[in-house]
Amino acid sequence: MDIYATIMLFIFILGYGCIILEHVLKIDKATIAILTGVCCWVVQYASGASTCETNASCLTHHISNIAQIIFFLLGALAIVELISIHKGFAIISNAMKVTSKCKLLWIMSGLSFVLSAILDNLTTTVVMISLLKKLLDEGEDRLIIGGAVVIAANAGGAWTPIGDVTTTMLWIGGQLTTIPIMRDLFLSSLATVLVSAASLSLFLKGDLIPKKNIKGDKLEPKGELIFFLGIATLIFVPIFKLLTGLPPFMGVLFGFGVLWVVSDIVHAGHKDREHLRMISTFSRIEFSGLFFFLGMLLAINALESAGVLENLAHWMTHHIGNTTIIATAIGLVSAIVDNVPLVAATMGMYTLEQYPPDHEFWQLIAFCAGTGGSILVIGSAAGVVFMGLEKVNFMWYVRRISLAAALGYFVGIGVYLLI
Repeated sequence: MDIYATIMLFIFILGYGCIILEHVLKIDKATIAILTGVCCWVVQYASGASTCETNASCLTHHISNIAQIIFFLLGALAIVELISIHKGFAIISNAMKVTSKCKLLWIMSGLSFVLSAILDNLTTTVVMISLLKKLLDEGEDRLIIGGAVVIAANAGGAWTPIGDVTTTMLWIGGQLTTIPIMRDLFLSSLATVLVSAASLSLFLKGDLIPKKNIKGDKLEPKGELIFFLGIATLIFVPIFKLLTGLPPFMGVLFGFGVLWVVSDIVHAGHKDREHLRMISTFSRIEFSGLFFFLGMLLAINALESAGVLENLAHWMTHHIGNTTIIATAIGLVSAIVDNVPLVAATMGMYTLEQYPPDHEFWQLIAFCAGTGGSILVIGSAAGVVFMGLEKVNFMWYVRRISLAAALGYFVGIGVYLLI
């Protein structure tokens, strides 16, 4: 590598180190990501390795790809938030009737697995942990079930193109297509949940003692309509792509537009329902997360343009060679490092000429990056949210949840290779 590529790599590593230490530095990781991305491109322009026109064309191409991911996430988050402000998820919580702790763990795992395939693992974890708090008092049992929720949410998001941001990135990038990924990764993801849930259920004994004075949540006006229509629009996204050939973000924006129209119509003429309109969701969306994705993807694209990722791919191919081992290693690293830049880097390292769409390598990357983050509580957005909502200690998670998550991870890989 030349001096400019080395400087760029140093900036990226320094930025990522600051992101990992976000809780110590007290600086939002989105800010660091944006600065890292911009600085990497400054170095790329200053290097003189390519003309200004070539760099501008390259940057424009990358921005186009990043924008598709950002628009997709923005539309999906708005739909989920609209369901949330209508208290639509109460339809699920009000239907929960269980008496056994083990049964509760299995039900929560199953619901998380299904919901994260439709929504996303982050939203699913927030919904399910909030639900768990309503059903069970504080204590280790609740934390164990919460750990099962994190594993199931990450596994459920790995086998559908809209369930996890990294799978969505691969889908939008053309590395994966809808039917093959759902067909080939479903059993692996399911095996991960079954093995992990079975392991964690060994820690639970006795019947469930429900919290006293639980009252069912009351839906907002038209909450049931918005819930089912919102879920339907998200499920329709892959179908929309198959029918029209348009990019996935167009399907999400279509559903977003339909829901916006419906929410405006059903609440028109009711001044006390202004907070239930789609426009109210904009103040609730976590934009810092979107800026984090933008910054990290810009930085990864700069490394790709500088040839750093290509050199890394050649090194891994020469010294490791086996794509299964490479994908498995990436999944294990995602327990420590955020899986978004890992997958973005992998997409930049290997081309569709080397591994065509739906190749085993891309499917394994989607599965491993999605489920490997469950091994440590800091390895996924779902885990970080769980840590924040339940004040989970890092070492407690290692002692109680990590082994079950790792068992599920390796069993899932084994199931994929067998079929």
